[in-house]
Amino acid sequence: MELLARIPMDRIAVLIGKEGRTRKMIEKASGTTLEIDSQTGDVMADWGESDVDLIIRMKMPDVIRAIGRGLAPKRAVKLLEDEVFLRMYDIREWVGRQPNQTRRMRSRLIGRNGRIRSRIEEITHTEIAIYGSTVLVIGDEDGLALATPAIENILNGSEHGTVLHGLEKDRKRMRVKSRSLESYDTGSETSDQFEALVPGLADARRRRERRYKGSQVDPENAEEVSEMLELADDETISFEEE
Repeated sequence: MELLARIPMDRIAVLIGKEGRTRKMIEKASGTTLEIDSQTGDVMADWGESDVDLIIRMKMPDVIRAIGRGLAPKRAVKLLEDEVFLRMYDIREWVGRQPNQTRRMRSRLIGRNGRIRSRIEEITHTEIAIYGSTVLVIGDEDGLALATPAIENILNGSEHGTVLHGLEKDRKRMRVKSRSLESYDTGSETSDQFEALVPGLADARRRRERRYKGSQVDPENAEEVSEMLELADDETISFEEE
């Protein structure tokens, strides 16, 4: 048996689910058998002799922690995917251990009617759970890269409007960068495809660029001289007297 994580007592029922359906769902997704200690909250896995993906085995503790810190089980199981990751924050690192300050900061992160949390999730395509003094975020690398500064700025006391405005700017900047990379890749593919349709195009382009740039050929370099004097298939030399 492998200890995965320890979860709060009031989250054990959520992990098990009605008639054990949630636990069975997690076991099917991960290929393991869960054992839950209702006295301590310890969750252990029996991997048996099955050939389980090592990535899934490494990510299972995050799945259990996410459920223990307030995330719905169906959402937490997404962490088993290769490109979905978990990030956790302890509010007490910003406000200390005063319960009233923790509650105040929780309220700031959630916002009126959950507006702030929902807006961050919408912009970053992440999912956020706030439980006790813990803030949990799951998403891909780009989503976490956007959500992290937004959450930390709120924890540091920044105004909601400022944080959301900065988040929108960051998202636009990331989109522009992504489109630039796509354009670069597409351009190179198009060039390669055109080269395949027109053999010799690259050599002709190099000769043209050399003429336009006025580059000089080293007369001592026989290879460069030979390349310069090489005629194309449609070129000839004729000699006439004046």
